[in-house]
Parts: sequence; C-alpha cells; structure tokens
Amino acid sequence: MPAVLKGHQHKLPTAAQLLPADPLYKRASREDEHAKPLSDFMMVIPRLHTRPQQLIQDTGRKIEAALERHASTVVFADLNLKINGLWAIARPQPGVCWNLPVEINAAVPDALLVAQPAF
Repeated sequence: MPAVLKGHQHKLPTAAQLLPADPLYKRASREDEHAKPLSDFMMVIPRLHTRPQQLIQDTGRKIEAALERHASTVVFADLNLKINGLWAIARPQPGVCWNLPVEINAAVPDALLVAQPAF
C-alpha cells in the first residue's frame, strides 16, 4: 500500500524509502507544511500477516480505498504486516480519528482501533 496518497502537494516519504528499523515518528512529520500539529491513529488487524497473499492484498486495497476517500485529510498511512498494524496521520478535523477507523472497520471487520479508555 502506498504510504503517500495521490494528489497531495506535500509528499511524505514512502515506507520503501526508509530503513525497516526506523521508528514511526521518523517516517512522517508530526506537523503539516504550515507547522500545525497533525493527528494520528493506529489500528490492528490480528493475524493479517499469516493469511493468504491474495487476502492480504484485498485487505490493503480496501484500506487504501477508505483512505483515498479522505485524501484531503490523510497525509500518511503505513500498513505494517510485521506488527499487523495500520498507522495513519491526518489533518486534525472533528471526528477524523473516529470516523475514518469506523469506515475502515466496515470494509475490514477484523481491523480494530487502538485507543485508550476515556476518563
């Protein structure tokens, strides 16, 4: 899955351009081109890397389609099969870190949002 969505003027590096040992915070900026903070979320897809290659590719396409529908908001996404995780960075807009994961979960029911409990 491409780490940079089509149509963005400010392109971030793709995961293929980085060393696999680089931590996530080094892969993408935490600020946009105007130095405004970005929001992020993580989802896990249990046992994704153990599934048949065709199912992995289909899952990636479904996730990519959801991200593309929010291309004006999402600035970076990384589907990491080693940890069965999706990490996405988006421009902070009300509900984006809830609505987009809900949409991804509708397309990929195994995808679960990683969150902390509300206080």
